[in-house]
Amino acid sequence: MENIIITDNHIHVDPKNGEGPLEVAKKFERAGGSVMIIPNKPTWTVGASCNFDKAMHLVIKYTDEINKNTGVKAFPVVGAHPAELSRRVENGMKLETAEKMMRATLESAQKLVIEGKAIGIGEIGRPHYDVSPEEMKIHNGLMIYAMELAKDANCPVQLHTESAGEEQFLEFAEMADKAGLKRCKVIKHFSGPLVAQDENHGLTPSLIATKDVITKGIKKGNNFLMETDYLDMNSRPGAVLGPKTVPRRTKDFLQKGILTEDDTYKIHVENVEKVYGIDLE
Repeated sequence: MENIIITDNHIHVDPKNGEGPLEVAKKFERAGGSVMIIPNKPTWTVGASCNFDKAMHLVIKYTDEINKNTGVKAFPVVGAHPAELSRRVENGMKLETAEKMMRATLESAQKLVIEGKAIGIGEIGRPHYDVSPEEMKIHNGLMIYAMELAKDANCPVQLHTESAGEEQFLEFAEMADKAGLKRCKVIKHFSGPLVAQDENHGLTPSLIATKDVITKGIKKGNNFLMETDYLDMNSRPGAVLGPKTVPRRTKDFLQKGILTEDDTYKIHVENVEKVYGIDLE
């Protein structure tokens, strides 16, 4: 059990508002973690002068720091959170202008993937809060566009959406079909235990690593990823789950027989390599 690879599929680092990349990575590593997949944080968390390109290049810089200074392998995922559009519309920007800005950002994210600087486009998607029908239509169009870009770059997308059940998973799967992207390349970040094929319709659920969700999920199969969605914010310590959670939960469930060694390898290595097209060993 000492040599098992353990991956947190969605974990943030933030040196401005939190502990920063090295402290988070060291906590993760000490708990037994091996691989961190890190999406860039929204521009407003960096500062008023931060633009999309800076936010995306910062997360690439942070993963480089982790890779050079710890035993953790870190990989960046780059994109534009749906709230980026909402905030700009709330501040008076026209919807059409905000949409063009988001499209250009997604194109920049795709370029970084093609250049080998990032491994996926995300987190992208649609709001988990109420917006106008006109704005929601734009978000849905951007989701499909991101999937089209991902298809051409042969990479996955990480989706941020409202709480999603079987109905929403089917909707996202049909979006992927429309974009020509393999369904398994659509990762539903912050997923519940929708592990069965008839629940997730071929998408890859990234399960939030609570005891309840993982216990329910593994009863249905092992075709999922695990994540904390750690925010690295001093104002919200430990939110959503702390950086030690995935390694500790994995090792605890292995000891209790809830996870087998084969399950662990499938979740933390095989599924990650398949979805992202990377080599972890």
